[in-house]
Amino acid sequence: MKPLEGLTVLEFSQFMAAPTAGLRLADLGARVIKIERPVKGEAGRQIAIRNIFVDGSSLVFHTINRNKESYSADLKNPEDLAMVKKLIEQADIITHNFRPGVMEKIGLDYDAVRAINPRIVYGVVTGYGNKGPWALRPGQDLLIQSLSGLAYLSDTADAGPVPFGLATADMICGAHFVQGLLAGLLKRNKTNSSVLVEVSLLESTLDLQFEVITTYLNDGGQLPKRSNVRGSGHAYLSAPYGIYKTLNGYLSLAMGNLHQIGEAVGVDLTSYEDKNSWFERRDEIMQLLGEKIAHKTSSEWVSSLEAQGIWCAEVLTYEQTLQHEGYLAQGLKQEVTLPDGGKLSTTRCPIRINGERLYSDKAAPRPGADTDIINRQFNLS
Repeated sequence: MKPLEGLTVLEFSQFMAAPTAGLRLADLGARVIKIERPVKGEAGRQIAIRNIFVDGSSLVFHTINRNKESYSADLKNPEDLAMVKKLIEQADIITHNFRPGVMEKIGLDYDAVRAINPRIVYGVVTGYGNKGPWALRPGQDLLIQSLSGLAYLSDTADAGPVPFGLATADMICGAHFVQGLLAGLLKRNKTNSSVLVEVSLLESTLDLQFEVITTYLNDGGQLPKRSNVRGSGHAYLSAPYGIYKTLNGYLSLAMGNLHQIGEAVGVDLTSYEDKNSWFERRDEIMQLLGEKIAHKTSSEWVSSLEAQGIWCAEVLTYEQTLQHEGYLAQGLKQEVTLPDGGKLSTTRCPIRINGERLYSDKAAPRPGADTDIINRQFNLS
């Protein structure tokens, strides 16, 4: 039995952050029901990566919404809204990520919903919270990265702002949302009363940077100092931390004693006695290391350096990673079965419970696919 079996989650959410939280709750055993508009479903069904669609919905929608059910309802239709309210009476959690004011207009804001169900855990994802000059702006990942300072942490000093190649804000916000919802369930079970859980993309992305923002706040307002050498791994860390070109690929070096690493690589770095110089003179140290590292293969360096207790790794592509025994040993890949009987390869939940990996072969539903059975099971009509 999975830990959240018996819980019912109503997901009024769309796109990525909040549905990612719903995915994790479903993986852990909750029954997650997407409340979607008739026919077309939620807007995220049409947001595609590389324009890939599967079974009428985008591939990215499938990655986020597997293992869920879909209930079709027009929330502007009084009859549909009345049935949704009956469903809310029997739910444990509802989530939404509409802009401030939208659920109030529908009549499903927190106060209205807790009047329907006094034990509900009511979860809200916003872009920037409910107040302030940004409150009504689009809560989109790249925009959040841009406004949060995150884009000035990667690449070289002359590169300008560089966004992450992932929906970073959405993913971390979804993780925070799950944490808040689970904490809300614990509080509800102690108090037998409703709980409001709120997260925002901006706050989550700022929290993701808590180490470096705290450094900025306590270091005289010194901005992140990216290296001029390509491959530097962190704007706030000293040499040798970064990625170096080898004879046939790339090698990453993590933190460690610079003198030991220099000796292992074959570069005399003893003149850099003061550890402060390992940061202040980071570029020249990395160049010295890089010139030497370029003359051997990645595997030769890993074999040599690991034997001396130095933290390092080859830099792998997806093709190399997904064929490596280190990846295969995790059992991370799973297949889900599409409504037409086809198969879709994806990843499983990364959490293990009592040593058991959590798999599910249920694909994302078609819009409204489960409406009739939910109506019967919850006595809605």
